[in-house]
Amino acid sequence: MAEQAVMRPKKAGLDKKWISFGTLVLGAGTIYKLGFLKDAFYVPMQDFMGLSHTQIGAAMSVAGLISTFGFLASIYLTDRVSKKIMIPLALLGICLCGLWLSTFPSYTSFLLIYCLLAVCADMLYWPTMLKTVRLLGTREEQGRMFGIMEAGRGLVDTLIAFCALGIFSALGSTAEGLRAAILFYAAVPGVIGVVMYFLLEPDAKQDTTAQSESVSKNQQAWKGAVQALKNKNIWLVSCNIFLVYSVYCGITYFIPFLNEAYALPAALVGVYGIINQYGLKMVGGPIGGLISDKVLHSPTKYLRVGFLVTGVILAAFAYLPHEALGIWAGIVISLVISACVYSMRAVFFAPMDEVNVPREITGSAMSMASFVGYLPGAFMYAVYGSILDSHAGIAGYQIVFTVMAVFALLGILLSTYIVKRIHPITK
Repeated sequence: MAEQAVMRPKKAGLDKKWISFGTLVLGAGTIYKLGFLKDAFYVPMQDFMGLSHTQIGAAMSVAGLISTFGFLASIYLTDRVSKKIMIPLALLGICLCGLWLSTFPSYTSFLLIYCLLAVCADMLYWPTMLKTVRLLGTREEQGRMFGIMEAGRGLVDTLIAFCALGIFSALGSTAEGLRAAILFYAAVPGVIGVVMYFLLEPDAKQDTTAQSESVSKNQQAWKGAVQALKNKNIWLVSCNIFLVYSVYCGITYFIPFLNEAYALPAALVGVYGIINQYGLKMVGGPIGGLISDKVLHSPTKYLRVGFLVTGVILAAFAYLPHEALGIWAGIVISLVISACVYSMRAVFFAPMDEVNVPREITGSAMSMASFVGYLPGAFMYAVYGSILDSHAGIAGYQIVFTVMAVFALLGILLSTYIVKRIHPITK
């Protein structure tokens, strides 16, 4: 009986852990749908909303800039405001922005909507989610926890995106079809936000120090933020994320590339976009997590391998004779590159445990890593879009893919340095 009494709390704790994890995955799978509407509807956005490559890229970059400042603010906010407030508020904010976007507003309003989407997703939701995921898993589970999260997020992403594409196609692939898809993207996070308010529990926060001195929540949050900013290992991990994300930004342009180089039909481009941007998370996430934890026993070593494979394939893909290749060759090669990048994205926060970042400053550390790591979102979309608009045809894409390969090379060098630096720690 005594043994059973001990086991019951353990099982309850396990159930609670995975229920919390599941709710976070649901939110993660819906929070970015509107902000990344281009993933499945890049061409319809151009046709029905009158947007050019540069305008779409500029909107993404402006939103990325707002995200950058949002991540900076979240270094303080994530350890200050409970997830029970932050997460539902973010999802409901996304819903309201989607309702506005469905009116096909002016480009100025379009930019403002993207800024608000960035605040909700990147300042309120994402760092809070990363903090909670890290604290749910042990040191040995970090790769798997983040890998499973990315896979689950990819599953939710894919199901919702295919539903939206189905709505678009059912309404004749028209402007009204795009409007209906946007409304669907708005409604889903709104519903999930309400549900999560009742599922999530408030953060447990102690108001005393080890010396039993009274400390306010503001002081605790500020102290954690300062400690994170002074930690060199957090900066190194953050810069590695920066390089992964710089490569990731370029994946978006596989979609118009296949349309231009291989004359892919608009409907098939949409399907490819969903698979490329969302479906591959279900493959790359678990693979990256399992190899990191079970084979290499180091997320940073896995990132080094991922950078190497991605860089080599990108460099080759840029200068292949695409006019002589079949359409499926272009699709398969680009999907392999995307799968590698997604496997790296799945685990690029996992090294926080590997470099011994204190768990009590997890919120600040994850926010800071998000601030630095996602910084390419503030300018790389505009850079890539500008290259494509100023260099017609395949030449523009060759430059974009070459730039991506250079970022991968820098990633190999930085990952190698981090591995050498952490070796005395893990030895």
